[in-house]
Amino acid sequence: MAGIKIKENVHSDKDLVKSHHHSIHQILYVLESKGKFIFNNQAHPFKKDHVAIIPPYAEHAIVAEEKMTVLVLEFDINQLDIGMQQAFHEKENFSKTCILELSLFDAVHVRQLLRRMLYEQSRMANYQFLATKIFLSELMLTLLRATRDETITNANSLRAERLRKYINENYFEITDAGDISQRLGISARHVNTIFKESYQTTPMKYLNEVRMETAKKLLMETDKDITSICFEVGFESLSTFYRRFKEYMNISPHKFRLNSHYTTTKK
Repeated sequence: MAGIKIKENVHSDKDLVKSHHHSIHQILYVLESKGKFIFNNQAHPFKKDHVAIIPPYAEHAIVAEEKMTVLVLEFDINQLDIGMQQAFHEKENFSKTCILELSLFDAVHVRQLLRRMLYEQSRMANYQFLATKIFLSELMLTLLRATRDETITNANSLRAERLRKYINENYFEITDAGDISQRLGISARHVNTIFKESYQTTPMKYLNEVRMETAKKLLMETDKDITSICFEVGFESLSTFYRRFKEYMNISPHKFRLNSHYTTTKK
């Protein structure tokens, strides 16, 4: 496929890819294991869910500390539409070689997109190149939104912060702890551990708080019926919503709304 190529490289223990460069952009994604990524005469940790973005003619090298699998995407930036090219060039840390650590959620999405591109490349089917260009654009959008200007960090506190942000933005569609665990590709126990370290509560308890506070706001500030609010904040049954709300507020949603209206009128 002219302008877009993806492959999976498996590096053996202590393998060295000597310093080299390419004439087009590269994105390296570590699927498993760890090593070092060397650029600007410095070695940087390079392990699972790390992404290296490499502009044309930038010298770089890789050292595998153990057996290491890396997805390598090479692309001509002209394959992206004008708007995406402009956004890419304007992103300061994309103008030079950089390493990103994706959030747990972004990592799952990026892996899926790269796997889809590998699949499309392996099959000779109609619209193969079009599909690959679409996946490339979605990948770039994900990276543009996910990047931060801060130095890469492996701290669990950052993972917990990203998890909290994900819950804040997706509270209405998360079903249970297994749903979060499955989306991340890690155990529910590990998810609980990193979240509790930062916020002294579990992700599911925090999810319930977000839903309850959102429900309170809707009950006080809108005329939506309680059933609609129940489903809007992510509950699948009215009885469960009533039970959780009463546990949280010591009052039913109906009485809470009546009391809120009474207090507002009185003021």
